[in-house]
Amino acid sequence: MKTGMKVLIGVVILVLLSLFWFVGTYNNLIAKSSAVDSSWADVQAQYQRRVDLIPNLVNTVKGYATHEEKLFTEITALRSQWQDAAARKDTTASAQAANGIDNAISRLLVVVESYPNLKANENFLSLQDELAGTENRVGLARTRFNAAVQDYNIAIQRFPTNILAGMFGFSARTYFQADAGSDKAPMVKF
Repeated sequence: MKTGMKVLIGVVILVLLSLFWFVGTYNNLIAKSSAVDSSWADVQAQYQRRVDLIPNLVNTVKGYATHEEKLFTEITALRSQWQDAAARKDTTASAQAANGIDNAISRLLVVVESYPNLKANENFLSLQDELAGTENRVGLARTRFNAAVQDYNIAIQRFPTNILAGMFGFSARTYFQADAGSDKAPMVKF
């Protein structure tokens, strides 16, 4: 075999390997980006489950705690804010509304402590269990979302994938972050 033919075969093999790497890397980035979107959809689904449960919980508590109207109004407003943000696919506003709901639910559960008859009500106990389960699911979905974001962000920053990511507009995604001050328990005063 002539030297020119060996060089040509070597170049063809190198081009094919580069093409396979290019296609494989691009497809991997698409899969990771889709995983981030899917994880966020899971977070939204758990938020929706929680938002669907809240009116039942609020109505049950409302029957016992009629003077807590401000808290019920706030929960309803936050629920509407979340639904609007979810419809607009605004992840930042959705997360902020969800954090507001977290705080309001905490205050609602403190209100419940003041009503012993309510705590014994079967409907309330069932709703409270459902809400607690939902909160656990929300936390897990947020954790999975952040893991998917981390995996994706690492992938687009590694060399030489970062070159391909830059060429096709793959940019870093934002992690879910709790609102400032959400690490402190809310204070409820009567």
